[in-house]
Amino acid sequence: MGNERQLWLLRHGATEWAINGRHTGNTDLPLLPEGEEEAQQLAPALASHRFAAVFSSPLQRAKRTCELGGLGQQRRIMETLREWDYGDYEGITTPEIRKSIPNWTVWSHGCPNGEDAQAVQQRCEQTIEIALAAPGEGDVALFAHGHLLRALTGTWLGLGATAGRYFQLGTGTICILGFERGQRIIARWNAPTNSLF
Repeated sequence: MGNERQLWLLRHGATEWAINGRHTGNTDLPLLPEGEEEAQQLAPALASHRFAAVFSSPLQRAKRTCELGGLGQQRRIMETLREWDYGDYEGITTPEIRKSIPNWTVWSHGCPNGEDAQAVQQRCEQTIEIALAAPGEGDVALFAHGHLLRALTGTWLGLGATAGRYFQLGTGTICILGFERGQRIIARWNAPTNSLF
């Protein structure tokens, strides 16, 4: 497939902490009813596309989004798609962290007893390598999380995981990474499902 394969990035539907702005890494929260609805709205666009492989984070919010999006039968778990490990900042909002560390961002400072951008970039590089090498014809779907998918996009573009800070990513959206004349590009970003095609 080389530089023809696209990576479809699918962020899970809404959870309580996603709506509240609380950093949700390894806490295994379920989708809210509106998050389940977002996931179901992915199904028509995904059903009309052929995927060589479908990978999901092991966390239930990503797995459930994959199931409701209609690709559960094809899904394989990929550990490198786990969300950023926020360590001591798990469940805490950015404004709360900035009370003690002004100007803190996950991109610049990382998380004590968790991951920094370099560690996440290594996982993103592994994910991209596996996705591009997956056997079969077609593209690859990756069901995962906000910060991880933003970091993966920065890594894809050769800008590093910290470039993820430039990409806003909503829940229940589709992004497509691909190639143009051999150059890695963003083909679509943060696309709501009702306007994808």
